[in-house]
Amino acid sequence: MAIFSLTSPILAIETTCDETACAILSPEGAILAETVHTQSGHAALGGVVPEIAARAHLALLPDIVAETLEKSGLALAEIGAFAACTGPGLIGGLIVGSNYAKGLAVALDRPFLAVNHIEAHALTARLPGLFAHDIKFPYLLLLVSGGHCQCIAVKGIGNYEKLGGTIDDAAGEAFDKVAKMLGLGWPGGPALEKLAREGRSDAVALPRPLMGREGCDFSFSGLKTAVARQIAPYGMEALPRPVAADIAASFQRCVCDVMADRARHALALLPEAQSLVVAGGVAANGAIRTALEALAGEAGIPFVAPPLRFCTDNAVMVGWAALETIRACQGAGQALEDGIPTAPRPRWPLTEMVPPGNAM
Repeated sequence: MAIFSLTSPILAIETTCDETACAILSPEGAILAETVHTQSGHAALGGVVPEIAARAHLALLPDIVAETLEKSGLALAEIGAFAACTGPGLIGGLIVGSNYAKGLAVALDRPFLAVNHIEAHALTARLPGLFAHDIKFPYLLLLVSGGHCQCIAVKGIGNYEKLGGTIDDAAGEAFDKVAKMLGLGWPGGPALEKLAREGRSDAVALPRPLMGREGCDFSFSGLKTAVARQIAPYGMEALPRPVAADIAASFQRCVCDVMADRARHALALLPEAQSLVVAGGVAANGAIRTALEALAGEAGIPFVAPPLRFCTDNAVMVGWAALETIRACQGAGQALEDGIPTAPRPRWPLTEMVPPGNAM
């Protein structure tokens, strides 16, 4: 191991699910180029098929990396380091993306950094130029996506505390399943949000699981079942659009209320929070953003929501997380371990991360 100082751009790869993405960032975190390709073959199958996704990553990645390099005006030899999400995620995609980046690193004798996918989401808000003010530690992160729904205390690089999480379906998964019940197809979140604009959010009585309870865990299984009971008398094919719109609006309202309630409880556990940050694909939902922004206003702290393109999976967040790690190690005078030996992990809890300076 050696103390590593980055003076050249970093190339990052993201392949944890169905986005095949590459980005090149300057050592300061400026985005020099990025490319994101969302695989289209999964919609007809009703969800992401891991084997198909992995094969698509394998086929797409060389051209996407070449395209990103061309956009940046850089040659591959000018890249100073490589990074890739190494977990958590779909194991096939993780193997493809991390091994491709490792191969480039070995071929060019450059460092490789293994990035935690959740940490990349957690640090996105600190990307230079996104906001007029710096996002300082500690802050509360509400991570809401198809696979994750967690309240996380972000205390520093590699220093995270999970305050609460889902005990069944993640929020994005619930959106997709309810959208499927309503005949909206997949991915369901954007389609459900659009349909909800036609309906009344108080039209259908639905439960708000765990709302008001101690702690900040989430549960959406019971809400999903309650929606199914509302649809059952009609059947999916005979469901009138106005009724479907009311159900969509009422469901979305319940999720918003639960999110705000759980985040309120999480803020009580982290009274020193400097900001309320939301990240993940479901953070693109406008109604959820509005509810959380109101909560942050009540708490007297800034509400931070990255631009929509940085809420969904992307490689910019991967490169930035790697840069944050490099800087933190430099600040602690700590040797940066090469990530080549790091094996892809379908599960990689943030609680297993170690702050630079705490251990060698």
